Amino acid sequence: MKKISDPQVISRWVQRSRYRVVLEQLKPYLFLMSYEKGELVTSPLLRERWFQVVARGSLSIYFIRDDGGRYSLSSGRADYILGDMELFLSGTGSIYTEAAEPLLCIALSIDQHRDALLENNLFLQMICMSMTAKIEAITALDAAPSSLADRVISYMRYKCQDGVLKGLERESFHLHCSARQLQRILNEFEKQGKVVKIGKGAYRLAEATPQSEEC
Repeated sequence: MKKISDPQVISRWVQRSRYRVVLEQLKPYLFLMSYEKGELVTSPLLRERWFQVVARGSLSIYFIRDDGGRYSLSSGRADYILGDMELFLSGTGSIYTEAAEPLLCIALSIDQHRDALLENNLFLQMICMSMTAKIEAITALDAAPSSLADRVISYMRYKCQDGVLKGLERESFHLHCSARQLQRILNEFEKQGKVVKIGKGAYRLAEATPQSEEC
């Protein structure tokens, strides 16, 4: 993740946006955020809340259940809006946004400028349009089925402290499988180099990230 504050670069991307009339009013608050492919753009654990408009690239938005099940909620390209819900809610539960390719967003801090945003009628109209479109899209979604192996990976990545799963009996209950099934999957992951065994009944994701939740 990289923050870009060059006014000329910001202006060029604002002019390309379908929301340029609104963004021009907010220009003193704006900066750019650059993300690598696979990097989390939003997650429940990020401390600062940002309003962002996709300038270039694409992203995927998904929900992670307590059992590791992953549900695709939406995808977005240029002019897709992030942070509209955060303007009114303190958090968005287990919803994550990930860069599907190198991504550039026009951004501003919700925490620092919330009052000014709520007083801007054009901005609120833009937010209403964005949230209406998202509600329409979500009502048409079906949950994509995921295998137990996929759920174990998601569970370790998003629900376990530092990507560490320990206590097979307990974790198999959360994953709705038997301890034997879970052990078999972890053994296979270990052979594939996806996890590392760090103790009896304890495994860490090889790609473990500090942005995970406590198990």
